[in-house]
Amino acid sequence: MTSTPASIGGSKDTRWPAFAVCTAVAVLTILDLAKVNVTLAPISHTLGTGATETQLIVAGYVLAFGIALVPAGRLGDVWNRKALFEIGLAVFTGASLLCALAPVKEVLVGARLLQGLAAGILMPQVLGLVQQLFQGAERGRAFGIFGASIGLGTAFGPTVGGLLIGTLGEELGWRWTFGMNVPLALILLVLALRLLPAAQPRSAGTQLDLVGVGLLASTVLLVMLPFVLTTGRSDDVPARWFLLIGAAITGAAFVAWERRYARVGKTPVIDFALFRTSSYRYGVLITTCFFMAMPAVFLVITLFLMQGQGHPALVAGLVSVPYALVSAVSAAVLGRYTHRFAPQLVVAGVGTYLVGIAGVLVVAGFADPEHAPLLVAAVFAISGAGAGAVMGANQMRTLVDVPLSEAGVAGSFQQVGQRLGNAVGVAVTTSTFFAGIAAAGGEGVADLESYRHTMTLCMTILLGVVGVTLILAIVDLVGARRRGRTSPAEPPAR
Repeated sequence: MTSTPASIGGSKDTRWPAFAVCTAVAVLTILDLAKVNVTLAPISHTLGTGATETQLIVAGYVLAFGIALVPAGRLGDVWNRKALFEIGLAVFTGASLLCALAPVKEVLVGARLLQGLAAGILMPQVLGLVQQLFQGAERGRAFGIFGASIGLGTAFGPTVGGLLIGTLGEELGWRWTFGMNVPLALILLVLALRLLPAAQPRSAGTQLDLVGVGLLASTVLLVMLPFVLTTGRSDDVPARWFLLIGAAITGAAFVAWERRYARVGKTPVIDFALFRTSSYRYGVLITTCFFMAMPAVFLVITLFLMQGQGHPALVAGLVSVPYALVSAVSAAVLGRYTHRFAPQLVVAGVGTYLVGIAGVLVVAGFADPEHAPLLVAAVFAISGAGAGAVMGANQMRTLVDVPLSEAGVAGSFQQVGQRLGNAVGVAVTTSTFFAGIAAAGGEGVADLESYRHTMTLCMTILLGVVGVTLILAIVDLVGARRRGRTSPAEPPAR
């Protein structure tokens, strides 16, 4: 049965409401990545979590998220994005309820893994549906709004958690940090059933490559797991790094299998031809590096303000509010220009973000503890302006030359870059932070100067990562100018 363009993209009256549902769900998944930062101490007090469980609560979500992305993206492309969206949202709702009611730490860790798996099912469908709903400059506007929303979710996450803990107390507060997802997700599930288009473009003869899916999932697991298990404390197991050898083996097997699968005329999990497209290749690299730094910055500053300076969760959470507001305004205002000037906006955005984070490092390192949260919040606004420019523009540039039939898997591989960046960035910074504080005598013993020294080391590492991101963005811009392609063409809807 052939779908008409209207049925594929949805009617003019429902496209933007459908987009709003997709964006709201994406924000829910990102909120659960960010708002957990301020809940770690209350959870530890309630359930007695140690370093390993704490790391799994944060990074286990990222791990499951990353493993599910590409398989879910390919399945959405070849089967039905709307159906997978509804399945993923239903599982996410149930997992959130289980997190909120968890009686022991093992149940909470398991529920977080399930929640991350559901988020990994959802995000590729969101990106595929946005590609499907809009074309041309309108798509640039949509990705601008989407980028602003993701930035808000990342930045407001600690604020939401801090407000709930400050209002409801430690135990009830952290439980409602997860429980708030349940009513919101149920409302969105009903709206998705009514508004999301069921029809979508597909390539003829497309199959689901189960062997390729298994090899890729194994590779992502083996790459991310050593970082997820890194805490910087005495319970780290050095042998975990041997898992990277297994990742190299399964990764090589995946590439060989995919090439063979494509040679016999079948549809591989990932079309490696996508990486010959400069905009897609650099977009994935920039995404990976940028997300290696951004969530880790929030985590380090939250740990420093709460543990090093003794501020409550609410204060540490509110620090990100100016960042969130400015990033939203920046992304919304610049979204109208992303279709024409995406590479330029990415360079300008990453450069501005670098300046802002350097300012945060200086202020946090030298400001009096009493005034540090307010000053950090003010300087954070500069980095928010940069992040707002990057999010929508890079999302737009990465996917603009991708055919609609590949939108789900292409977008999900970019998300794999995000989650891999999350895992590596969070692991490196948290292990550096906890190792530094342990060397100074541990939490409750280390003095403010030890915390400042450790925070400075972590932020310097992250500044280096942002510097690499800026270099990649400049190389991409120079290459685009040489090819005369700073303004992308519309991809074929094959």
